[in-house]
Amino acid sequence: MSDPVPTVKFLGLTFNVANDLSILITCLIVFLFVFALSRHIAMKPKGGQNVLEWLVEFTNGIVKGSIKGNDASHFGLYAFTLFLFIFVANQIGLFIHIQVGEYTYVKSPTADPVVTLTLSLMTIALAHYAGITKNGAKAYFKGYLAPFTLFLPLNIFEQFTNFLTLGLRLFGNIFAGEMLLTLISGLTSSKNWISYIYSLPVELAWQGFSVFIGSVQAFVFVTLASVYISRQLTPEE
Repeated sequence: MSDPVPTVKFLGLTFNVANDLSILITCLIVFLFVFALSRHIAMKPKGGQNVLEWLVEFTNGIVKGSIKGNDASHFGLYAFTLFLFIFVANQIGLFIHIQVGEYTYVKSPTADPVVTLTLSLMTIALAHYAGITKNGAKAYFKGYLAPFTLFLPLNIFEQFTNFLTLGLRLFGNIFAGEMLLTLISGLTSSKNWISYIYSLPVELAWQGFSVFIGSVQAFVFVTLASVYISRQLTPEE
């Protein structure tokens, strides 16, 4: 079971303070990272500019792998921003976990299904908007009747499952990793020095593996986002 988080109410709405702070810190880290790498842009790149250009080319490559033609260029910035945000959000709980008393104030934002399902909803909504914008409303709604009219309920259900699986896959991997890391950390902080000896290497190894998992999940999310957008841009006949 996850640690309790503080909440505040404003205008009748309940806000999760841990999510808000964690998302704010994640956005700040991403902004400062890109800001620092883009301070000295030159025709002949070096240092930080090389890293930034490599990241842009990497995310552009993900998009172009699914979206063909000139349409790919329209979603490069979204993929770049999404990848950096999810990558940092996946890792932040491994290195910055702030808990005061019984409440957790800073953790990985993607360890909460509300955050991951929001990212999923944004992506699915963008995909449908792009499909309507390019093909028109008539072709968009006609796609739900392909290949036969009887497939309408299945096609609608498919869109709903795409939304759920995209968000819950990310949440499940990050949440499980943090829960296991918490259990291992509990052994490390125990007063039994024997458990400390064998649990500390396990904790370090799991942290390294969690960094790898977090990186893979950021890649998978952006890849699937590109696939879903591509499907809406090129409807089935």
